[in-house]
Amino acid sequence: MKSTSKTLLGLTLLGAASLVHAAPNCTLKLTGNDAMQYDLKTATVSASCPKITIELTHIGKMPAQAMGHNVVISQTADMNAITAAGTKAGAAAGYVPKGDAKVIAATPVVGGGASTKASFAGSKLKAGGDYTFFCSFPGHSALMKGKLVVTK
Repeated sequence: MKSTSKTLLGLTLLGAASLVHAAPNCTLKLTGNDAMQYDLKTATVSASCPKITIELTHIGKMPAQAMGHNVVISQTADMNAITAAGTKAGAAAGYVPKGDAKVIAATPVVGGGASTKASFAGSKLKAGGDYTFFCSFPGHSALMKGKLVVTK
C-alpha cells in the first residue's frame, strides 16, 4: 500500500511539474542600475499571453533626470529610429515618441530606487519575430538593450 501511495504521489507531482513548466511567460522583469545595465541580455515571453507585463526596478541611487531608465519594446530594426525620435521628444515625453506605431510598448522613466510597470496585448508580438528591449533615455540604448525572444 505504501509503495502504491508513493508511486501515485510521484506521478501527481511529475504531472504538476509539467503543467508549471508549460505555463507561458507573460511577464518581463528587469532591473537597471547606475552603470546603465539591465540584469538580462535575453528575455523570453509568450505571444499566447492575453496581456504581457513589463516590470522595471531601478536599483541605482541617481535621480531620473541624471540616470533615468525605462523599457521600450520594438522590432530590432526600429530601435535606432525610436531612440532618435525619443531624444527629440524629450524628458516630458519619457523619451518615447508619442503615437509612434513602431513602439510596441514602453514603461515610464524612473530614477534610482523606483519601480514601474506597463502592459500590452500579447497579440502585438509574433512568435519567432526579431524584437529588442531597450532604454530610450539619451545614450543608454548603446548598453541597455537585450533580445526579446517570443514563443508561441
